Amino acid sequence: MNTQDGKCIIVSAPSGAGKTTLVRHLLEQEPGLAFSVSATSRARRSYEVDGKDYHFITTEEFQRRIDADEFVEWEEVYPGQFYGTLKHELHRIWKEGKHPIFDVDVVGGLDLKEIFGPNALAIFIAPPSIGALEERLRQRGTETPESLAKRVAKAALELTYAPRFDATVINDDLDRACEEARRRVDEFLS
Repeated sequence: MNTQDGKCIIVSAPSGAGKTTLVRHLLEQEPGLAFSVSATSRARRSYEVDGKDYHFITTEEFQRRIDADEFVEWEEVYPGQFYGTLKHELHRIWKEGKHPIFDVDVVGGLDLKEIFGPNALAIFIAPPSIGALEERLRQRGTETPESLAKRVAKAALELTYAPRFDATVINDDLDRACEEARRRVDEFLS
Protein backbone atom coordinates (compact mmCIF):
# COMPACT_ATOMS: atom_id res chain seq x y z
CA MET A 1 0.00 0.00 0.00
CA ASN A 2 1.23 3.45 -0.84
CA THR A 3 1.13 5.56 2.32
CA GLN A 4 2.14 8.62 0.31
CA ASP A 5 -1.40 8.99 -1.07
CA GLY A 6 -2.28 11.69 1.42
CA LYS A 7 -2.26 12.89 4.95
CA CYS A 8 -4.28 11.25 7.68
CA ILE A 9 -5.61 12.19 11.09
CA ILE A 10 -5.42 9.66 13.93
CA VAL A 11 -7.57 10.26 17.00
CA SER A 12 -6.92 7.93 19.93
CA ALA A 13 -7.99 7.84 23.54
CA PRO A 14 -8.95 5.54 26.35
CA SER A 15 -12.54 4.32 26.03
CA GLY A 16 -14.88 7.03 27.30
CA ALA A 17 -12.53 10.00 26.83
CA GLY A 18 -14.64 11.44 24.00
CA LYS A 19 -12.67 10.56 20.87
CA THR A 20 -15.75 9.58 18.85
CA THR A 21 -17.47 12.87 19.71
CA LEU A 22 -14.38 14.83 18.65
CA VAL A 23 -14.02 12.81 15.43
CA ARG A 24 -17.67 13.55 14.54
CA HIS A 25 -17.04 17.27 15.16
CA LEU A 26 -13.95 17.22 12.93
CA LEU A 27 -15.87 15.44 10.16
CA GLU A 28 -18.59 18.12 10.30
CA GLN A 29 -16.05 20.97 10.22
CA GLU A 30 -13.47 19.61 7.76
CA PRO A 31 -14.90 18.67 4.32
CA GLY A 32 -11.54 17.18 3.26
CA LEU A 33 -11.78 14.40 5.85
CA ALA A 34 -13.55 11.05 5.54
CA PHE A 35 -14.13 8.53 8.31
CA SER A 36 -12.11 5.33 8.10
CA VAL A 37 -14.53 2.62 9.23
CA SER A 38 -12.67 0.10 11.37
CA ALA A 39 -13.44 -3.60 11.43
CA THR A 40 -14.21 -5.39 14.69
CA SER A 41 -15.18 -8.82 15.90
CA ARG A 42 -17.02 -7.46 18.95
CA ALA A 43 -20.79 -7.56 19.16
CA ARG A 44 -22.66 -4.67 17.60
CA ARG A 45 -24.33 -2.30 20.07
CA SER A 46 -28.02 -1.55 19.47
CA TYR A 47 -27.36 1.97 18.16
CA GLU A 48 -24.49 1.01 15.80
CA VAL A 49 -24.79 0.55 12.05
CA ASP A 50 -22.69 -2.05 10.21
CA GLY A 51 -20.51 -0.36 7.58
CA LYS A 52 -20.98 3.09 9.17
CA ASP A 53 -19.76 2.75 12.76
CA TYR A 54 -17.73 -0.43 12.18
CA HIS A 55 -17.50 -3.34 9.79
CA PHE A 56 -18.79 -6.07 12.11
CA ILE A 57 -17.28 -9.43 11.23
CA THR A 58 -16.88 -12.71 13.06
CA THR A 59 -13.66 -13.64 14.82
CA GLU A 60 -13.15 -16.33 12.16
CA GLU A 61 -13.61 -13.83 9.32
CA PHE A 62 -11.27 -11.39 11.06
CA GLN A 63 -8.61 -14.10 11.30
CA ARG A 64 -9.09 -15.02 7.62
CA ARG A 65 -8.56 -11.37 6.66
CA ILE A 66 -5.44 -11.15 8.83
CA ASP A 67 -4.08 -14.22 7.04
CA ALA A 68 -4.95 -12.65 3.66
CA ASP A 69 -3.03 -9.45 4.58
CA GLU A 70 -6.14 -7.26 4.22
CA PHE A 71 -5.35 -5.03 7.23
CA VAL A 72 -3.10 -1.98 7.51
CA GLU A 73 -3.00 -2.69 11.25
CA TRP A 74 -4.98 -4.83 13.67
CA GLU A 75 -4.99 -5.70 17.33
CA GLU A 76 -6.63 -8.07 19.76
CA VAL A 77 -7.79 -5.33 22.16
CA TYR A 78 -9.47 -7.71 24.60
CA PRO A 79 -9.29 -11.53 24.49
CA GLY A 80 -11.17 -12.66 21.38
CA GLN A 81 -12.10 -9.05 20.50
CA PHE A 82 -10.25 -7.78 17.42
CA TYR A 83 -10.15 -4.30 15.86
CA GLY A 84 -8.35 -3.23 12.70
CA THR A 85 -8.07 -0.95 9.68
CA LEU A 86 -8.84 -2.56 6.34
CA LYS A 87 -6.67 -1.51 3.41
CA HIS A 88 -9.71 -1.14 1.15
CA GLU A 89 -11.06 1.59 3.47
CA LEU A 90 -8.03 3.78 2.86
CA HIS A 91 -8.09 3.18 -0.89
CA ARG A 92 -11.79 4.19 -0.93
CA ILE A 93 -11.07 7.46 0.91
CA TRP A 94 -8.00 8.38 -1.13
CA LYS A 95 -9.94 7.63 -4.33
CA GLU A 96 -12.48 10.26 -3.15
CA GLY A 97 -9.59 12.74 -2.85
CA LYS A 98 -9.97 13.00 0.92
CA HIS A 99 -7.83 12.36 4.00
CA PRO A 100 -8.81 9.49 6.29
CA ILE A 101 -9.57 10.21 9.92
CA PHE A 102 -9.18 7.28 12.29
CA ASP A 103 -11.07 6.76 15.56
CA VAL A 104 -8.88 4.06 17.10
CA ASP A 105 -7.61 2.77 20.41
CA VAL A 106 -4.25 3.94 21.70
CA VAL A 107 -2.13 1.02 20.46
CA GLY A 108 -3.79 1.13 17.03
CA GLY A 109 -3.15 4.87 16.89
CA LEU A 110 0.54 4.43 17.61
CA ASP A 111 0.74 1.64 15.01
CA LEU A 112 -0.85 3.92 12.39
CA LYS A 113 1.44 6.80 13.38
CA GLU A 114 4.44 4.56 12.75
CA ILE A 115 3.06 3.34 9.40
CA PHE A 116 2.20 6.82 8.05
CA GLY A 117 5.08 8.74 9.65
CA PRO A 118 5.11 12.45 8.77
CA ASN A 119 1.87 12.08 6.75
CA ALA A 120 -0.05 11.49 10.00
CA LEU A 121 -1.19 13.78 12.78
CA ALA A 122 -1.79 11.63 15.87
CA ILE A 123 -3.98 13.30 18.50
CA PHE A 124 -4.44 11.80 21.96
CA ILE A 125 -7.70 12.70 23.71
CA ALA A 126 -7.29 12.63 27.49
CA PRO A 127 -10.04 12.72 30.09
CA PRO A 128 -9.69 15.33 32.85
CA SER A 129 -9.16 12.43 35.31
CA ILE A 130 -9.59 8.68 35.68
CA GLY A 131 -12.57 9.36 37.97
CA ALA A 132 -14.26 11.46 35.28
CA LEU A 133 -13.59 8.75 32.71
CA GLU A 134 -15.09 6.07 34.97
CA GLU A 135 -18.21 8.20 35.47
CA ARG A 136 -18.59 8.74 31.69
CA LEU A 137 -18.34 4.99 31.08
CA ARG A 138 -20.86 4.29 33.85
CA GLN A 139 -23.31 6.81 32.34
CA ARG A 140 -23.17 5.04 28.97
CA GLY A 141 -25.03 2.14 30.55
CA THR A 142 -23.21 -0.37 28.34
CA GLU A 143 -20.77 -1.77 30.90
CA THR A 144 -21.04 -4.49 33.50
CA PRO A 145 -19.12 -3.88 36.75
CA GLU A 146 -16.45 -6.28 35.45
CA SER A 147 -16.12 -4.65 32.01
CA LEU A 148 -16.09 -1.20 33.62
CA ALA A 149 -13.22 -2.21 35.92
CA LYS A 150 -11.33 -3.67 32.94
CA ARG A 151 -11.78 -0.50 30.85
CA VAL A 152 -10.73 1.80 33.70
CA ALA A 153 -7.59 -0.27 34.38
CA LYS A 154 -6.73 -0.24 30.66
CA ALA A 155 -7.32 3.52 30.51
CA ALA A 156 -4.86 4.16 33.33
CA LEU A 157 -2.18 2.34 31.32
CA GLU A 158 -3.16 4.06 28.04
CA LEU A 159 -2.76 7.52 29.61
CA THR A 160 0.96 6.79 29.96
CA TYR A 161 1.17 6.60 26.12
CA ALA A 162 0.02 10.22 25.58
CA PRO A 163 3.57 11.66 25.19
CA ARG A 164 4.12 9.40 22.14
CA PHE A 165 1.41 11.26 20.19
CA ASP A 166 1.88 14.51 18.24
CA ALA A 167 -0.65 16.38 20.39
CA THR A 168 -2.73 15.83 23.51
CA VAL A 169 -6.16 17.43 23.90
CA ILE A 170 -7.67 17.29 27.38
CA ASN A 171 -11.42 16.83 27.09
CA ASP A 172 -12.53 18.66 30.22
CA ASP A 173 -14.69 21.14 28.25
CA LEU A 174 -16.12 19.69 25.04
CA ASP A 175 -16.37 22.95 23.08
CA ARG A 176 -12.79 23.93 23.94
CA ALA A 177 -11.52 20.41 23.15
CA CYS A 178 -13.31 20.41 19.77
CA GLU A 179 -11.86 23.81 18.90
CA GLU A 180 -8.34 22.78 19.90
CA ALA A 181 -8.55 19.55 17.87
CA ARG A 182 -9.89 21.45 14.87
CA ARG A 183 -7.09 24.06 15.09
CA ARG A 184 -4.44 21.34 15.17
CA VAL A 185 -6.01 19.54 12.18
CA ASP A 186 -6.26 22.80 10.19
CA GLU A 187 -2.57 23.56 10.82
CA PHE A 188 -1.53 20.05 9.80
CA LEU A 189 -3.58 19.93 6.60
CA SER A 190 -2.64 23.42 5.38
